[in-house]
Amino acid sequence: MSSPFALGEALAARAREGLLRTRQSGNGGAGTRLQVAGRDYLNFSSNDYLGLAGHPALALAFKEGLDRYGAGSGASPLVTGYSHAHQALEEQIADWLGLEAVLLFNCGFSANQAVLKALLGKEHLLWQDRLNHASLQEAGSLLPCTMKRFGHNDMAQLAAQLEPGRGLIVSEGVFSMDGDQGPWSELARLAEQSRNWLMIDDAHGLGVLGAEGRGTLHEQGVAAWRVQIQMGTFGKALGVAGAFVGGSRELVDYMVNFARPYVYSTHMPAAQAHAVLRAVELVRGGSESRERLRQLIGRFREGGRQLGWSLGMSATPIQPLLVGASEAATRLSSRLREEGIWVSAIRPPTVPQGKARLRITLSAAHSEQQIDKLLDTLGEAKSHV
Repeated sequence: MSSPFALGEALAARAREGLLRTRQSGNGGAGTRLQVAGRDYLNFSSNDYLGLAGHPALALAFKEGLDRYGAGSGASPLVTGYSHAHQALEEQIADWLGLEAVLLFNCGFSANQAVLKALLGKEHLLWQDRLNHASLQEAGSLLPCTMKRFGHNDMAQLAAQLEPGRGLIVSEGVFSMDGDQGPWSELARLAEQSRNWLMIDDAHGLGVLGAEGRGTLHEQGVAAWRVQIQMGTFGKALGVAGAFVGGSRELVDYMVNFARPYVYSTHMPAAQAHAVLRAVELVRGGSESRERLRQLIGRFREGGRQLGWSLGMSATPIQPLLVGASEAATRLSSRLREEGIWVSAIRPPTVPQGKARLRITLSAAHSEQQIDKLLDTLGEAKSHV
């Protein structure tokens, strides 16, 4: 039967442009070592920034949760899917981040879209950084509100776009492809001045930045109450999976009633919530891991600069090695894999045209020797790009 959707043509076009994506199954994807097709690799592509995904305490917490609650939640949270484990996790996160209330979601993509869909109508405006995550950009483009995008971290352009009391400003704590941070003192000032709400997606800052890993706002000295909506995820520095939205009690009560991805989705398993609760405890007490991670970031950046690579402005575990052309990024990634190092090439449309890169991610679980191995291989590969 012929297809009305031209799937083959679209895939062929992606292949011609060098942008076709494929998957490869492997073992150990969240650790510092990865096995694919029977071969071992050093893994520099995981978002397991603190090395918690393989922590025995999290495995034990998951097992405890399974014994206590079973494997699934059974229903949406407004039916029977909301357990004591979910409630305890929400309360712990609220205490950790200084929020009145928190709501759990199955993933960050769902959480971001739930917020925008629940809040924004045709009478509202939405302002977004041009490098915001696809979940935010997509939701904004599909909603009846008017979306305006400002240049990356361009506060002058945002200030010129703002209209008093018309809607929501959204940006990221740590940007997922560049690893740099949003200017949150200035974002908060502009939001207050224009009487608009402000939302942070702190998926990549939570657990890594600030005292007790409280995230980007704490790192930059911005009080939690100045940002009306916080979103964070559990699948990166916390080593598990899932997400939350937090803010005022009124906001959370509103989301419970009007956020369709929350109301109509089976809730995350209670066993998972129990494991995330343990992860939060580990992160709050993990200052040594964060300090070790900072040292490894510095070691990599200094070595990369000495080799002449363009690394961007990131001081976080996300270290973009900017190449430019998609084909060059793919060649460099393949070269590293030949030497036993797994680093993903990131190409358009995930990043802008001409800004393909290797997205190198570092973990507190990496050793100095592993960082040096990566740098040595990048040095040897430079002449081949």
